[in-house]
Amino acid sequence: MEIQRIVEAILFAAKRPMTCKQVQQVFPELEQPDLAEIQAAIDAITVDYQPRGIELAKIASGYRFQVRSDLSRWVSRLFEEKPPKYSKALMETLAIIAYRQPVTRGDIEDIRGVSVSTGMVQTLLEREWVRVLGHKEVPGRPALYGTTKQFLDYFNLSTLNELPTLQELQGFELSTPETTVAEGPGLIAPSD
Repeated sequence: MEIQRIVEAILFAAKRPMTCKQVQQVFPELEQPDLAEIQAAIDAITVDYQPRGIELAKIASGYRFQVRSDLSRWVSRLFEEKPPKYSKALMETLAIIAYRQPVTRGDIEDIRGVSVSTGMVQTLLEREWVRVLGHKEVPGRPALYGTTKQFLDYFNLSTLNELPTLQELQGFELSTPETTVAEGPGLIAPSD
């Protein structure tokens, strides 16, 4: 029970998601519980928080406390700044990269049927949602883009397998030309 309380405090105070190994390393060397004990503590914490407004979520970078998604519209009111609005074109580009990676800018342009601005790719790189995975072995050696752990973390995913399938997305249409993504862990808000 004491390990569970310590693990809960560590995860609560951490400024970033943490893996079991990272939690273990916070303990003094001679007092480190084994990874199975830490995982058991995390599992117990997850169960304890099920009826609450916050949850301990497993994402790509580890575990973090976050607001439950069904309550995000209420909590997002705390943030005075308007969340950033991303154009439909930027979100389409991000989706192509997520579903088809690794892809080149030319691949994205072929799929979208329009050119992709350098600024759009730069925004995705600056947000650290995508990164250059390498270069395609063709003339000009264009960059190959793929998503990052920060992308998974931001959209509350552990792996790319958690993305909705393309069949699930059929018929889904954004109601506005821009999508709003509220800042903060686990907060995704609808457009205003």
